[in-house]
Amino acid sequence: MDVNVLIDAIVRQTTVLIATLATATGGRAPLANTANQVFIDLVRELRAQGLGNKVIADMFGLALRTYHSRVRRLGESTTVRGRSLWEATYDHVRKHESLSQQEVLDRFRNDDQASVIGVLSDLVDSGLVFRSGRGTTARYRVVQAEELGPGPDSAEAATYLVWVAVSRFGPASPERIAEAVPLDRAEIDRALGSLVADGRIDRIEREGGAVYRTGLCVIPLGTETGWEAAIFDHYQALVTAVCTKLRKGGGGSAAQDRIGGSTFALPVWEGHPYYDEVMGQLARMRAEAISLRERVTAYNQAHPPPEDAVRVISYIGQTLLESEPEEQRS
Repeated sequence: MDVNVLIDAIVRQTTVLIATLATATGGRAPLANTANQVFIDLVRELRAQGLGNKVIADMFGLALRTYHSRVRRLGESTTVRGRSLWEATYDHVRKHESLSQQEVLDRFRNDDQASVIGVLSDLVDSGLVFRSGRGTTARYRVVQAEELGPGPDSAEAATYLVWVAVSRFGPASPERIAEAVPLDRAEIDRALGSLVADGRIDRIEREGGAVYRTGLCVIPLGTETGWEAAIFDHYQALVTAVCTKLRKGGGGSAAQDRIGGSTFALPVWEGHPYYDEVMGQLARMRAEAISLRERVTAYNQAHPPPEDAVRVISYIGQTLLESEPEEQRS
């Protein structure tokens, strides 16, 4: 099968997930910058695979000049080193009550003017920045938190996300965590401080800076805070397993595989002899996994894992798809 068909199918399913997340809490999460973020992340990963700019531009169907222009706009700011132009522009506007377009252009005079204006437009379209006026008379200010209407547990949700990243990549530096979790550095530092303070993670001083690790990351069943991190953890575990399988050159599966996954679809109905057994799969798998985790944790507390310990990441899931009435299908 043409791999492009598979890529298109996965992208389609991922967009379904993103659209559902964007509307899950009754709001309308701004998505204007999502496509830009996907582009720059894809470029970064393709470069990590050893591909050059010309090849990557061809893969996106872009002329090399257009490709470089787009990367420059979304990449590191020339004026503020170490930060993307999008991020640096937003942070600059956020620090002021109001700024004119010219004041922003003056601040980022070392960057391409068209790129700065484009970023300002992106910020307005995404709902993060409010604009009054047009053209050179336009003024910009950041939309305040109460106008965005974030949930009351947003800080704790961010803490869970950072905890998951430490669990997955630890011992990890704040920079490594920032690569996995799209939060401001200040939010990551706050979350790390909170997690260290309550004992959920450990801070280790090493040459070159501190790193963080955790022996266990548990988001309790039924919790109303942290569901974002649970979804992130589950999705990341699935993607990691698939990517690891592909990198090892494994397209097929065997009974003795230790990396991979399986999917089973079982049609049942009320009165079916295996109805309860099928419906109870998720509960049984969770109970077994929790019991195993508790035993492994108890042993590891008495016998600290060596540096070369292997982390086995498993993920389980279950959903129910009910048949639609005949009149709803037409």
